[in-house]
Amino acid sequence: MNIRSRIFGGGKSEDESPVVASKKPKGAKADTLHSIAVARETTRKADTRDEDRHRLPDEQVQVTYQGGEHEVQLVNLSGGGAMVACDFVPKLWDRLQLHLGENGTIDCAVRWIRGDRVGLEFAHETRLDCSSDKQAAVLREVIVRSFPDIGFGAPAEVTETPDYDEQRGGRRHPLIWSGLIHHDFQSPAIRLRNIPSTGAMIECSALLRVGSEPMLELGDHVQISTKVAWVFGDTAGLRFHSEFDLSHLARSRPDLASVKWDCPEYLQRSDAAAGSPWDEQWDRMSLGELRQSLEGFMKH
Repeated sequence: MNIRSRIFGGGKSEDESPVVASKKPKGAKADTLHSIAVARETTRKADTRDEDRHRLPDEQVQVTYQGGEHEVQLVNLSGGGAMVACDFVPKLWDRLQLHLGENGTIDCAVRWIRGDRVGLEFAHETRLDCSSDKQAAVLREVIVRSFPDIGFGAPAEVTETPDYDEQRGGRRHPLIWSGLIHHDFQSPAIRLRNIPSTGAMIECSALLRVGSEPMLELGDHVQISTKVAWVFGDTAGLRFHSEFDLSHLARSRPDLASVKWDCPEYLQRSDAAAGSPWDEQWDRMSLGELRQSLEGFMKH
């Protein structure tokens, strides 16, 4: 030890060896926090979170079935479907609504039943959670902008116009919106499951944190500031910072729903579950049929 260190302090104590260096204590120093090393989150190279993320013990959510509200246990949720445990007995292919949280209502169909466990498949199309008038206007504008070959002509004379609410509840539009979520220096692709004016329900491969504030991008011209309200599996509920005008959806081109769907393993339980309850024979409208129904609604 040099003489300066011995006089002014800061060197080794008398009983420390000048030859063998003593080990520095680990952990935080007293009264300081900057000595704690905090590892930065990095992009996962492989998905090792399936067990923690998709299996959801003790999560209670609501479903609407045949006009009644029921509390169910959410067991699994990913890949466009869910497994729930419930105290009522639905029938195969019955329709119901699953309510996951704020802005988190999604239409489902029963795919299999085993004891109190029920496998649900989500409807393929993006749910536009708004009034019939607003939904018809949005869908019409989308067809005009994104599918100009499906033109609108003068509506044919009809003696009676079908109620659009009945058509929406029975036959379904075939449009699916997708986009990007800018979060934590990443921009993974998302699928839009449900969108009212106050928020959205998305399906996303990245793990979002409740309380974080990602940017939702739907095409080149639609960017929405959001806050994550809840997360179940690969599904998250977003709250918009300001009210969103659904007519802006027409600025981004949606995809057409396909009957081909990769069913998650936990929904593949029996031969009776072959096919999808949202296939064309389950009353999904083609674009042409959607155009005709919108013409009738506009005339009405």
